Amino acid sequence: MQSESAAALKQRIDNRSAVIGIIGLGYVGLPLMKSFHLAGFPVLGFDVDPEKIEMLKAGQNYLAHLGKDLAREMVDAGRFDATCDFARLGEADAVLICVPTPLGKHMEPDLSYVEQSTDAVAATLRAGQLVVLESTTYPATTREVMLPRLEAKGLTCGNDFFLAFSPEREDPGRADFSTQTIPKLVGGIDAISGDLATHLYKQAIEKVIAVSTAEVAEAAKLLENIYRSVNIALINEMKVLLTAMNIDVWEVVDAAATKPFGFQAFYPGPGLGGHCIPIDPFYLSWKARELGMPTRFIELAGEINHHMPDFVVERTARALNRRGKAVQGARILVLGLAYKPDVDDVRESPSFELIERLQDLGAEVDYNDPHVAETHKMRRYDLGMKSVPLSAESLAGYDAVVVSTHHKAYDWQMIADKAQLIIDTRGALRQVTGARDHIVSA
Repeated sequence: MQSESAAALKQRIDNRSAVIGIIGLGYVGLPLMKSFHLAGFPVLGFDVDPEKIEMLKAGQNYLAHLGKDLAREMVDAGRFDATCDFARLGEADAVLICVPTPLGKHMEPDLSYVEQSTDAVAATLRAGQLVVLESTTYPATTREVMLPRLEAKGLTCGNDFFLAFSPEREDPGRADFSTQTIPKLVGGIDAISGDLATHLYKQAIEKVIAVSTAEVAEAAKLLENIYRSVNIALINEMKVLLTAMNIDVWEVVDAAATKPFGFQAFYPGPGLGGHCIPIDPFYLSWKARELGMPTRFIELAGEINHHMPDFVVERTARALNRRGKAVQGARILVLGLAYKPDVDDVRESPSFELIERLQDLGAEVDYNDPHVAETHKMRRYDLGMKSVPLSAESLAGYDAVVVSTHHKAYDWQMIADKAQLIIDTRGALRQVTGARDHIVSA
């Protein structure tokens, strides 16, 4: 039987009066806020970055792929507010946590952002609130890390408040799916928590799939990303082998993909990028070590993928050497700072590692990215660089050009015609015409 708190929350969800609080207004939280706002709910955003809050309240959007009018439309509708004051969390009927879950120095899970957010929610927790974690993490985080913190003041989960896990599935810049159309998994700590969270998401998301527990939802998200990591590692290993055999790996993948069943195409690159694939598999391998169980596929895939920047640097050094030029003192341009094409998302981008490794070898390195005007301080990197102009004249001044991200904005034929030496990590120049002896696959 539903408690009074559960019944009251369901009624507020049904009449669209439930205030939806979002902690973390980045690549996950901001589009999620947009989805609930479009569904007619009042939304209240929380972030530790005052600059983000000021921009949103002024109607300005800092994530270009979501559209420049996103914040303005929310402000004009009068059902939106944003704040750095986490004491206001008690105003929200549902609190959705969308914070980073990075790795520590020893590849161990860093749950500090989840813990801090949970403690902030616990400080104002009241009867009738629903709390949902969206950040990717190892199974049992919601139950073992969040639940004790939230119940510490005497409220009971499933009766007074409600707790669930619903993994984010964002893919920034993707045109064929949006937050509203990507199917949503939801798993509760208990049955009533799962039912309420599922009911809430159904108001804003087209398809919501309820699973039996929070642990199933947590594990499903990790499986999605581990599947990609392992298959990317396989094709990266194939790239190294086929390159040594002077066989075009991209043509091989395209050929294999003509089979209408039993094969899904994955493509190689200079390393892994984004917040998910380079990080999430290690959350499960860490948990497995705690249980004394091996995760050989996960760890081998991580080893291969993390080695790819080394392979690119080695290929660059060899290509320069064949032209009588050392890496030390060479002028090198890296094309693309974002981790994927046509977005400004640089989280865990392998371009940063390429730049640092080339600089460590004594190269003078610049970058160009039409979507990223300058670098900013990150957890691992603080390059302090600005995107340099790209032109036929500027290309001719570099000893080598390393293609790290294949943005559509690039004129690959012009680049092929004007650059002295090109290290192509993405197969971006496969279709260019004319001389190709200066284009090296890596």
